[in-house]
Amino acid sequence: MNHLFVDNLTVIDFAYLDPTRGLVGESWIADVVLGGELDDQGMVFDFSNVKRTIKRIIDERVDHRLVIPRGYEGLSWHQDTPDTFIWTLADGTHIVHRSPDEAVVWLSAERVIPSAVAALLERELMAVLPANVTSVTLNLREEVIEGAYYHYVHGLKKHLGNCQRIAHGHRSPIRIDRNGKRDEELERTWAARWEDIYVGTEEDVVRRHVENDVAYITFEYEANQGEFTLTLPEARVYMMNTDTTVEFIAAHIADQLKAEFPSDTILVKAYEGVGKGAMASR
Repeated sequence: MNHLFVDNLTVIDFAYLDPTRGLVGESWIADVVLGGELDDQGMVFDFSNVKRTIKRIIDERVDHRLVIPRGYEGLSWHQDTPDTFIWTLADGTHIVHRSPDEAVVWLSAERVIPSAVAALLERELMAVLPANVTSVTLNLREEVIEGAYYHYVHGLKKHLGNCQRIAHGHRSPIRIDRNGKRDEELERTWAARWEDIYVGTEEDVVRRHVENDVAYITFEYEANQGEFTLTLPEARVYMMNTDTTVEFIAAHIADQLKAEFPSDTILVKAYEGVGKGAMASR
């Protein structure tokens, strides 16, 4: 058998639900290996088609979606609204989510792990590849980050693309320079503050309430893909007065640090997943 490989084919930025961590923002790098017989061109699969076909399917199926493991025993639905589900966490609190079908991926597993998501994508890829391709192996991996990073989830209702989905996320490093020198302690502080956090904007809040002594917050908006609603414990939310684009995130962190250190020069480099982001200086 012959093999063709493509490393770093794409990056999947998405969110998933975890029994303990709640809503988790994630960024996985995808590597693919195809096995099979050579075609009339002497190829297993044309490299140009790898991006056109394989990358497209990976991106469309998981990227900027919320991945939900069907096998989790704490998953339930509202009987009168089948597009709304309840995720009960190990601590007894819950998350409620409603969105169009295209914003969600249902995974046949109890928990979201790279191998389970890879298996789902491998099955879908095999269905569209030519007959001479007899195997697909997908490796989903995290970026190796030297330094502090956080997992965050958000939704951008004004975005015309898939960022409008209320629960998609990223695993992101952060770089903070104070007076021209990297401050790793401040980076660790913000990474701890935003560990498994939902970054929300006040403009999207429709309700705050207390249930069983737990404070909850509900976000709701309508975008061009449909209506989105998300309720989760306030303790798992970081609020901003602006939208939550990475440009606003970088500016917000820089403003907070400038208020804390008014006589210092601050530079924040906030990433949105792998290899992209925004900078703000104060």
